[in-house]
This record gives sequence, structure tokens and C-alpha cells, in this order.
Amino acid sequence: MDLQYALELTGTFVFAISGALAIREKEHDLFGAGFTGFITAIGGGTLRDILLDSHPLVWIGDIYFLYSILAGILTAFLFPGILSRLRKTFFLFDTLGIGFFTVLGVEKALSLGVRPEIAAIMGMFSAVMGGVIRDTLTNEIPILFRKEVYASACLAGAILYLILDYYGLERNYNMLISMSLIISIRMIAMKYKLSLPRLG
Repeated sequence: MDLQYALELTGTFVFAISGALAIREKEHDLFGAGFTGFITAIGGGTLRDILLDSHPLVWIGDIYFLYSILAGILTAFLFPGILSRLRKTFFLFDTLGIGFFTVLGVEKALSLGVRPEIAAIMGMFSAVMGGVIRDTLTNEIPILFRKEVYASACLAGAILYLILDYYGLERNYNMLISMSLIISIRMIAMKYKLSLPRLG
């Protein structure tokens, strides 16, 4: 199993946890949490693949993605005490998810021959759209439209990946460094309550 594939499965797993936790806190049943976890995990990647005309969709072509989603949903339900004792668990899993999916989205787009500028946008879409769908389903203001540094962190990581790739940095190191940037920006922004300037 190479690093990219491992990260794809891990990102799917943590986003499924993120979605299941979001609905579980509203006291919905297992099916509701499972559905939200599923949509959160596949939403961004599905949108990316449709826009890039890539078929079959990644979760349809590989059963292990469905297994990863199921594992994430069950983890959220089987270990609620452990997860609830971890500070900002939801934030942690969401941050890991966007880090993984941004870089993977950029790689997928580049592999299909699109320009680097488009690949960066596809990476951002891969990362944020699952969360947007999750927030919409749970009747929350989508995180993309709040003051938090979110999509901009993904875009920064995508651009860093493209720059390092241009200069020939070994692929696995590039993936880890770019993901680390996204995660670091998001965590620092939350810790110090940083946000982008508002219009008007």
C-alpha cells in the first residue's frame, strides 16, 4: 500500500467520523449519523471526479473506501466516551480530513492532465465540499461561510504542493509537508482566533 492510497483511506475514515459526530450530537439515530458520515466522506471527492469527468467515482471503483466510511461511522458510535473526552475532537478530525483531501485532490487532478491552477482549485473542492454538505444537512451555517480560516488554508497547501512538485521534491515528502501546512494554518488560526478580512 503506497502513501497516497493509505492517506486516501485515512482521509475518508476521519471525514466519516467528522460527519457522524456532527449529527450524533443532535441525538439522531445510527442511520442518520451514518448517512451524514457517508456524504461527508465522499462529497468532496465525488464533486471533484464529476468536474474532472473521472469515472468510476473513486468510492464506487474501490470497495475499501466504503469499508473506511463504515469504520469511521462505527468508531463515532462505539467510542463516544473516548471521543467526547478529547478536546475539540470534531475540529481535529475535520482538520485532518481537509489536509488529506486537499493534497489528494491536487494529485488526482494533475494525474488527469489539468493545468496546475485548476488542480489547486480541485484540491480545495475535494477538501471543503464534504464539510459544506455536512453542515447543510445538520442545519448549520456551512463552515466555508464562517469567519474561520478554512478553504484558504487548503488553497495555501495546494499551492505549496504545486511549487514543491515543480522543483522536484520527492512525492511522499511533498504530500506530508503540504498536508502539514494546511493542518498547521488551521490549528494556529483557531488557537489565536485569526480570520481573513471581511468585505465592507
